[in-house]
Amino acid sequence: MASSFVHRTCSLCEAHCGVSVEVEAGRVRSVRGDPDDPFSRGYICPKAHGLLALQDDPDRLRRPLRRGPRGFEEIGWEEAFELAARRLREIREAHGPEALGAYAGNPNAHDIGSILYLPALLRGLGTRRRFSASSVDQLPKMLACAAMFGGGLSVPIPDIDRTDHLLVLGANPLASNGSLMTAPDFPGRLRRLRERGGKLVVVDPRRSETARIADEHHFLRPGTDAMLLFAMVQVLFEEGLVRLGRLEALVHGTELLQTLAKDFPPEAVAIATGIDAATIRHLARELAAAPSAAVYGRIGTCTQEFGTLASWLVDVLNTLTGNLDRPGGAMFPRPATGRAGDEAVGSGRIPHARWRSNVRGLPEAFGELPVAALAEEIDSAG
Repeated sequence: MASSFVHRTCSLCEAHCGVSVEVEAGRVRSVRGDPDDPFSRGYICPKAHGLLALQDDPDRLRRPLRRGPRGFEEIGWEEAFELAARRLREIREAHGPEALGAYAGNPNAHDIGSILYLPALLRGLGTRRRFSASSVDQLPKMLACAAMFGGGLSVPIPDIDRTDHLLVLGANPLASNGSLMTAPDFPGRLRRLRERGGKLVVVDPRRSETARIADEHHFLRPGTDAMLLFAMVQVLFEEGLVRLGRLEALVHGTELLQTLAKDFPPEAVAIATGIDAATIRHLARELAAAPSAAVYGRIGTCTQEFGTLASWLVDVLNTLTGNLDRPGGAMFPRPATGRAGDEAVGSGRIPHARWRSNVRGLPEAFGELPVAALAEEIDSAG
């Protein structure tokens, strides 16, 4: 039987690279990059190459399993749906909606079915005990963007294809394809950055894959990103390097920011960060001098004690250097369908601390509680 090709996207990360799937007699024979995909243009990373092995893995679950006296046994889908719905209904009727909790893993954000139906399911359950991978991922960045730009989904991302200078903190886009940047074929994009005379600078405690190929790699003590970024802000003000340009009419609070930054000169943070004062000044000066530049921080700048502050300071630097929302800088993506679901837009309210966890009183953010509280919430009464 002749084989045919179907075109899909790889859903294993947010890059969603286009794939060409060869099918013969109802079986997948190969998975390749789709050269006609307008975004990934034929590129796929090892994750997409592994889709065939995942598809054929003998341990992959193909039907629902129910635990019985002799272990797990297969059941039909309709029976599984009925069982789950009945038990959820019984628990809610007996103990109230807060007896129910839900956790959504990272892949839900890459699946259109989950995106459409998970919110409806959570509303139907009526519980505020909602958890996801987001609280150990990007929620600090979303909170910072809600405070700075009015919406948690208003996240500026590096214009990697036009920038002259990319400063990366706490991120490894060579492996992630640009988390919260969505950049398939990041190695190729970096190669083109170099070809046009651009520069890649990485600040990270780890010599990551991205750090290994950077023009500069500066080791930072974990959790001190906010100190380093505040010191760079201080240098920009002290040396007259602030260039707001067209953003000046839109920016408020620069005097207060300058006052706050005075407590963080490079000499004051050098020991704590592990980066000497001269290097910190070098980082700030090069960022300000580049024809275009973008500062990009990711999960390493988010998942720490001062993650929200560090995430905010990333875009403070992009703003002070005049690189916010300009070609080659950190730009706001243009969504296909608007931002109707972003509850902070236009309301003046940041969706945060409207309710708290039972045990430690940890605040919610964007409708979910920190996943760090999940185990203790399960074990607690009430």
